[in-house]
Amino acid sequence: MSAVLLAVFSDVEAAERARVRLVSDGFPTDRVDLTALTTPGRADCQPARSAHERFAQYFGALFALAASALRANQFAERIEHGAAAVTVLPRGAVELERASTLLERARPDEVMQRDIEQRNWEFAAAPHESTWIRSLWLEPPADAPHCIYCRMFPGTSHQAHSTH
Repeated sequence: MSAVLLAVFSDVEAAERARVRLVSDGFPTDRVDLTALTTPGRADCQPARSAHERFAQYFGALFALAASALRANQFAERIEHGAAAVTVLPRGAVELERASTLLERARPDEVMQRDIEQRNWEFAAAPHESTWIRSLWLEPPADAPHCIYCRMFPGTSHQAHSTH
């Protein structure tokens, strides 16, 4: 299973600010989700009749709370009463640390974690600040056009776009 961080906020505005801060920091939008009554997010995709059931299924699936359906129902009730949750799916230790820091600064009411000790990280972020590729040079084949415009627009003459 993938690592999950879930932060529950007492109001939607605080959760939205936390989500925006995470995305602005570089987290992909498909790895940061807002769940609220007005913005159900992925919870809306659950096969259930009521919003409460969809929220409970969503939180139950996130944390394998089948044995503790009561906890998933508690989250669903909080969402129905105006709370909101931000879910982050970090892809490595660097993202986990950064997401934890940003969520902590947002002051959620509660934070839950799942599978953060796992060792099968995806390594989407480097553990250091500098880039590991400084330059990239591709050698074109001998018969390739000599300028980028001739490559992009084959069939036009070089004189059509050159300034000579």
